[in-house]
Amino acid sequence: MSQFQLYFNLGIQHILDLKGFDHILFVIALAVVYLMRDWGRIVILVTAFTIGHSLTLALATLQVVRIDTDLVEFLIPVTIAITAFANLLKPRPSSGRGLQINYIFALFFGLIHGLGFSNYLRSLLGREQSIFQPLLAFNLGLEVGQLVIVIVFLVVSSLAVGIFGVNRKEWVLVVSSVVLGMAIMMLLESKYW
Repeated sequence: MSQFQLYFNLGIQHILDLKGFDHILFVIALAVVYLMRDWGRIVILVTAFTIGHSLTLALATLQVVRIDTDLVEFLIPVTIAITAFANLLKPRPSSGRGLQINYIFALFFGLIHGLGFSNYLRSLLGREQSIFQPLLAFNLGLEVGQLVIVIVFLVVSSLAVGIFGVNRKEWVLVVSSVVLGMAIMMLLESKYW
């Protein structure tokens, strides 16, 4: 197995690991307001998130940026809670072509989530001579993993709304409320307090 493939697979595994479900919750909070037909907008959303966390992941892995781990672990559920709460206030994305709040959340909050990955990736890289290729492969793996999460979630949403007749607005409100509740529990359990 090549080095690229190794780090690509690690990125996918890391994002799909149920022990680190905070990332899954954030992606669900971002995607819940969209339908399958919005796949293009969702890909842009997930890519914005990847760009954000790739930037801080690289900076933190190179030790250009150093932030207290407990603070980052506190801020990650804050980002999830804010995104889920915004969905409760506005359970449908705007139909206009302008910049939507979810894109801003994805990019900005991706910066915070990237800091959370940095310790994990730094320990994996060890004594690699060049981190560019492993970092690229890991981030591409994360992107693919996020898209898998979104696809599975959109299929479930399509089944709930399209086939079982669940009201779309109620679906968004219930899923966002569950995600918000889980984020609050994560905040209360945070070591930062």
